[in-house]
Amino acid sequence: MKADEVRALSDAEIKKQIEESDQELLNISVRVASRQLVNHRELANVKKRAARLKTVQRQRELGIR
Repeated sequence: MKADEVRALSDAEIKKQIEESDQELLNISVRVASRQLVNHRELANVKKRAARLKTVQRQRELGIR
């Protein structure tokens, strides 16, 4: 999900997406620890998506964009 797509979401949708990303990150971390994760780029992709969501959320709180 690109930053422009995230900016098009409402505040409630962004919050929901952040919660889903955090849950997915936890699940992936468990799979990494148990050596069940096949695609290791998946972890980085989820981290980046969560960071984008949190950045847009923080920008809205500060009134930047």
